[in-house]
Amino acid sequence: MTRVAAFDCGTNSLRLLIADVEKGALADVVRTLQVVRLGEGVDRTGRFDDAALARTLEVTRHYAQTCREHGVERMRFVATSATRDAANRQEFIGSVRGILGIEPEVISGTEEAQLSFLGAASVLPASPGEQRLVVDLGGGSTELVLGDTAPTAAYSMDVGCVRLTERWVRTDPPGERELAGIRGDVEAALDAAEGQVDLPAATDVIGVAGTVTTITAHALRLTAYEPDVINGSRLPLDAVLAACGELAAMPREERAALPFMHPGRVDVIAAGAVIWAAVLERVAQAGALTTVTTSEHDILDGIALQLGRRPA
Repeated sequence: MTRVAAFDCGTNSLRLLIADVEKGALADVVRTLQVVRLGEGVDRTGRFDDAALARTLEVTRHYAQTCREHGVERMRFVATSATRDAANRQEFIGSVRGILGIEPEVISGTEEAQLSFLGAASVLPASPGEQRLVVDLGGGSTELVLGDTAPTAAYSMDVGCVRLTERWVRTDPPGERELAGIRGDVEAALDAAEGQVDLPAATDVIGVAGTVTTITAHALRLTAYEPDVINGSRLPLDAVLAACGELAAMPREERAALPFMHPGRVDVIAAGAVIWAAVLERVAQAGALTTVTTSEHDILDGIALQLGRRPA
């Protein structure tokens, strides 16, 4: 058994998983999330904002202390879309190195997709002949990865809930022009993705990450955020699309009052809902998709599993 710590630093959140890895399985010790909005303004300026850096490094220091308290043996810090895009990323990388004593890794969209698939597949075994499309809908990018027991094709789209909120949303709730702008960006990204990933081949879609799990909570009409209920849920496509439409049209005050809504997602969930609906409708047009599966296990689990497999 090896105790590992996986850090997933995205555009919107910084997450930590401390887990014991034994015989290819994870036992959670700590699983936590803080919305730090590291990617705030990066789509517009191409740089990290000083305040965003400060927020993220403060949480990193807190997580480092948590790792010490729990006797972590191995750590891996993975940074994704916002860090790939930021011209001043070396400042961030150097600061994280100083805090954790390890080299942070800025991974490609393809590796991000593969790790998300590994995490989702670890708890949702494939049926014979099943081709699963894992969709990791993040703040700055959305990863598509197709496969059965292992990935066979992957593509990273530069569309995410934070990026497209900053690019398009100016009113509350977003107006028709704003929603159409978000939708247009996603459709263009999907056109490019279809050259790399055979979307019609997907027999199931598994959505991961906070935007998708929040939309699932809304479709389930939960009275609190319940990971055990959300994880592995398989809902009718129409119910998920209806939930997306409701969240995209809902005023901010109503979104904030939803009992399962994390405060850090209130202002970006509308764009996320448009992205998720566009992806699902594209897959459904091409194939026979009638249900959608949600997993609470994603890139964070994939990072931890890979750490556990590394030789000492």
